[in-house]
Amino acid sequence: MRTRPLKVALLGCGVVGSEVARIMTTHADDLAARIGAPVELAGVAVRRADKVREGIAPELITTDATALVKRGDIDVIVEVIGGVEPARTLITTAFEHGASVVSANKALLAQDGASLYAAAQEHGQDLYYEAAVAGAIPLIRPLRESLAGDKINRVMGIVNGTTNFILDKMDTSGAGYSEALDEATALGYAEADPTADVEGFDAAAKAAILAGIAFHTRVRLDDVYREGMTEVTAADFASAKQMGCTIKLLAICERAADGESVTARVHPAMIPLSHPLASVREAYNAVFVEADAAGRLMFYGPGAGGSPTASAVLGDVVAVCRNRLNEATGPGESAYTQLPVSSMGEVVTRYHISLDVADKPGVLAQVATVFAEHGVSIDTVRQKGKDGEASLVVVTHRAPDAALSGTVEALRKLDTVRGVASIMRVEGE
Repeated sequence: MRTRPLKVALLGCGVVGSEVARIMTTHADDLAARIGAPVELAGVAVRRADKVREGIAPELITTDATALVKRGDIDVIVEVIGGVEPARTLITTAFEHGASVVSANKALLAQDGASLYAAAQEHGQDLYYEAAVAGAIPLIRPLRESLAGDKINRVMGIVNGTTNFILDKMDTSGAGYSEALDEATALGYAEADPTADVEGFDAAAKAAILAGIAFHTRVRLDDVYREGMTEVTAADFASAKQMGCTIKLLAICERAADGESVTARVHPAMIPLSHPLASVREAYNAVFVEADAAGRLMFYGPGAGGSPTASAVLGDVVAVCRNRLNEATGPGESAYTQLPVSSMGEVVTRYHISLDVADKPGVLAQVATVFAEHGVSIDTVRQKGKDGEASLVVVTHRAPDAALSGTVEALRKLDTVRGVASIMRVEGE
């Protein structure tokens, strides 16, 4: 074993960073045996130097992150500060000064992954980011390496634990959205400002990363269609149960049937209880992958938290350190297909539509006519009426999303339709 240690520096020492430092210290001998050389925590960049950080020597703490990445003797920079800047500048500076980078920064990778890959390649360094998607679940490396010889057609998953916890509570307890969110906040699953989670921004960034890797093409955050889950109601869950379904916030990345384009989207959807993703409970994540040769695979586990995310980070640290010992680098960007990213309107899907209508003869015929005029076939209809008011639930066959959206807009204009109570896509069938 080489005696000179490989030096690792941390950018950020919050929940994840502090756990990375702890594991590096407590499992130093095991890590050295697995890598083939000892690893040493050589510096930790933080915002506040006066805070006591248990297990980290005070002399390792600095508030000058730029000086740390410019030192020139660092082998691996671990970036766990999040956000776009200063993370982007610090990562590219690290490459310029001879360090490889392990990052958990989904937002930056989804927005600017191509330029980071280019900078890493230019300076002969590694860029690893297993922790950016689905926490401890090994997902990025299987997609980049284990399935590199296969053709992936679809990636669909639950990639945000906060939203899954909320929807699971609404499903199992009958709670409303606000009540379930309050419980998630009290248990620490939701941030004080949960917008990034419940409006789908977090999942959209992860979808961009997954689509880019799966389809060997560049997919940016702006390419991902996004809907949040704040409008999901107890009535939606009741309707889902009548169909033998539940509701999940899904990230869905698909290759078109002709193979000439891809799509990436995040939105709440009904999925059958028979689908493996339907049984994913609490704050867990799961990703379902469909490939030509491998068939259907599912990756499941804790998708967030200090220890799970640190596990993924340290797995990357081990891989990068091994590469440095062998004077090699791991896989870089694979975007050779250069497939266009289609709009949401071109996605073929199904709709579950709940309408408040007048309870009088001819209403169903009017509604059916609107569907026919837009080329959308109806699968099932449920109607309930009382005292001059009625509800009409329509489930469609598969059709382009643009045709389905056009149908809904036309329904809103009917005099007999008093309101569109709910619209939800149906997936996983």
